[in-house]
Amino acid sequence: MNRIQVLDQTTIDKIAAGEVIERPASVIKELTENAIDAGATAVTVEIKEGGISLIRIADNGCGIRKDDVRAAFLRHSTSKIRSAEDLFRISSLGFRGEALSSIAAVSQVELLTKTKEDASGIRYCISGGKEEKLEDAAAPDGTTFLVRQLFYNTPARKKFLKTAMTEASHVGELLTRLALSHPEISFRFINNGQVKLHTSGNGNLKDVIYHVYGRETAANLLRADYEENGIRITGFLGKPLISRGNRNFENYFVGGRYIKNNMISKGIEDAYKDFTMQHKYPFAVLHIELAGAQVDVNVHPAKLEVRFSNQQEVYNAVFEAVRKGLHEEELIPHITWKDVPEVSQRTEKTAKAEKSRKTEPPAERNLNYFMAEMKKRVNAYHEQNSAAEVPDLSAIYKPEVQNSRIREAAAYSEAPKQMNLFEEKLLAPQARPEHKIIGQVFDTYWLVEYHNNLYIIDQHAAHERVLYEKTLKGMKTREFTSQILSPPVVLNLTMQEKELLETHMERFTGIGFEFEEFGIDSYAVRAVPDNLFSIAKKELLMEMLDSLSDEIRRNGSSDLIDEKIASMSCKAAVKGNMRLSAAEVDTLIGELLTLENPYHCPHGRPTIIAMSKKELEKKFKRIV
Repeated sequence: MNRIQVLDQTTIDKIAAGEVIERPASVIKELTENAIDAGATAVTVEIKEGGISLIRIADNGCGIRKDDVRAAFLRHSTSKIRSAEDLFRISSLGFRGEALSSIAAVSQVELLTKTKEDASGIRYCISGGKEEKLEDAAAPDGTTFLVRQLFYNTPARKKFLKTAMTEASHVGELLTRLALSHPEISFRFINNGQVKLHTSGNGNLKDVIYHVYGRETAANLLRADYEENGIRITGFLGKPLISRGNRNFENYFVGGRYIKNNMISKGIEDAYKDFTMQHKYPFAVLHIELAGAQVDVNVHPAKLEVRFSNQQEVYNAVFEAVRKGLHEEELIPHITWKDVPEVSQRTEKTAKAEKSRKTEPPAERNLNYFMAEMKKRVNAYHEQNSAAEVPDLSAIYKPEVQNSRIREAAAYSEAPKQMNLFEEKLLAPQARPEHKIIGQVFDTYWLVEYHNNLYIIDQHAAHERVLYEKTLKGMKTREFTSQILSPPVVLNLTMQEKELLETHMERFTGIGFEFEEFGIDSYAVRAVPDNLFSIAKKELLMEMLDSLSDEIRRNGSSDLIDEKIASMSCKAAVKGNMRLSAAEVDTLIGELLTLENPYHCPHGRPTIIAMSKKELEKKFKRIV
């Protein structure tokens, strides 16, 4: 066994840096929070190559005194606390005194700072934890940090960084939350020379939300204002119509600090429960203030978690603040004509497809005609029932289950149990003339008699399977039909959403989407797959990105990503409680004939169940 020895300071600093500095966004978080603590009213953050090659942070705060500059880079040196007792009444964002030491240990740092009292500033250069230069310099009031070549001396850490675009998106997300937590400060974020965010610093939180999330979100906000038992909660709540497919848009701050807390999330979501569909998550920006003795912020190296002395009181306050805010207004959605895409000219590929249909046999033309009629009915249903609750297909989709189902689909129809159930092959082309459609029950299930069996078809599950396999096949064979949207749907994206879309652009265009850049962080959707045309609204397209983001976090498999995109086509499926004609159902059965697995919807529910004549006769005691 090796002898125990005390590590040298350089090694200690590099180990400490591993606890605090994970990526460029970690550096920016520490330095920007220091700027806020220094009383800055304006902060500029500039990065190049995702912050890997250069980070520049400039503020107009109080600056650092000349004789404190060296000490600021020592471990556990801080101006925020003086003793352990101060940890229980922290009012600043930073306090541990590890940030500058950790950053300087793994990068090349240049500091330019000046206090208002000093006639000139000072420049300090430190690289890999070793001082290189300390000199007087001309400087404005405040502090500027230049951090170059992050992890240049720890290549094992550097290789774990993601692409420049990914790292930049983490920085963008961080600065978004800092701007939301401090609307009184003007934040400017520059990525590779391009301004991505610029808030006014006028103290108006709604203005910041507008700058970050756009006009539509800012126009659908409800105010939250609540105070009870020493807990004050203010901010804004999104109306249910702007709810999203993941929790990324739940923003809450304790003492101006962005945190993650399951109990607060539960309070928000429980209050929204009667207003949103299952597995949809609200938009919220909440500022929570409570006495310092009630919260411990010293429980996480990155200060993302806190501990409350009375969690139940905090939960109750959050729940009541959100519940009260949601009941202030009558939340009845108003549907406008602009929400419905207009029929316009088709793309060249669609025109070719239509031309080929003219040579199809009469039976095929009839099928296409009836499918078109079904689409019209679905569109009309959505216009009349836009507020009706429909299943959230993205949420009930489980990748680990879906993956096995897809792989087993081809073999499943050959399994003895399946062959026994459909031994007379209802879904065989030669059987179609002998189908006897009896009728519909509960406006959802169709009864079909074929030989000695009664088949019950769930119209929604069956149509989901048709659309799913059609879309998945189109992605693999690149055979698709697009429909132009007029006017186009404009998506205002965050940096993370834009990166996600650009990374997987081919998968979207591979099934008929057409995108066009529309400003810095916006895309215009010019065309969509024809089977999504009737429901091609902004909410669906954003939901696709939200759910795809969740999928990639769980499992980056390209096959699963394709299947996830394809499953969104299920949104266009005819719903339960919608009347269809016998001809439309006959068309739907005809579509099922062409599928690899016509027996289950993409989410595992059966499309068809059967009961034999013999079983019915037993139930009625006609036979024993």
